[in-house]
Amino acid sequence: MNIVFDFGAVLFTWRPAELLAERFPETASTPQLAAQLAHAVFGHVDWHSFDRGTLSMEEVVARTAQRLDLDLCALSELVEGIGEQLLPMDASVALLTQLHALRQDDSALRLYYLSNMPVPYARTLERLHPFLQWFEGGIFSGDVQHIKPEPAIYQLLQSRYALEPAHTVFIDDLKGNVLAAQALGWAGIHFESAPQLSAALAALNLSQIGL
Repeated sequence: MNIVFDFGAVLFTWRPAELLAERFPETASTPQLAAQLAHAVFGHVDWHSFDRGTLSMEEVVARTAQRLDLDLCALSELVEGIGEQLLPMDASVALLTQLHALRQDDSALRLYYLSNMPVPYARTLERLHPFLQWFEGGIFSGDVQHIKPEPAIYQLLQSRYALEPAHTVFIDDLKGNVLAAQALGWAGIHFESAPQLSAALAALNLSQIGL
C-alpha cells in the first residue's frame, strides 16, 4: 500500500491568519479580519504561482504588498520566515513514526508526499527535518511547476514512482485535493486530526499493518 501525505496542516503546522495577525496587528486586528487577509494573501493567484514555482519570492512579496497596501519590509520578513514557521505536528509525526517502523517489516508499505510548497520552503523543510528521509519519495509543487488539485501533479507522482491507483491512499486537509486524487482512482482521506487519520487508515483495510 502506498500512503501519500500532504504536508501543510497535515504533518506541519500552517496557521496563516495567526502569522498575519502577529505581523500586521492593525490590519488583522480581529480573527475575522486576519482570516480575510490570509485569504487575500495566500488564496490569490500570485501565491498559487509562487507555489507552482513560476513566481519568485521577491515577486510575490512585491505584488502582494502593492495590491493589499501592506508594508513591503514587514511582508518580506514574514514570507521569508515561513519555512521555519512550518513546525512538525506532534501527533501526526507520531503516526508517521509508527508507519515508518511498520515499513521495516512490510515491504508492501510505502510512504510518499505530495505537497503544494514553494521551492524555498521545500528546501528549508528538507534541511531542518530528518524524518523526511523516511519517505520513499515525493513531489513539491515548486519543483515541477504543477499544483494540486490539478491532475497533472498526481499523475506525475503516480508515474514517477509506478504507483498503482488501487493501492494508493492520499491524505490532505483540503477536500478538493482529496477529490482530485479520488478522480484518478486513488483512495482519499480528508485529514482532520491524527486520531481520525489513524482510524481512517484502519478502515481502508490497513489494520493488518497494526493501525
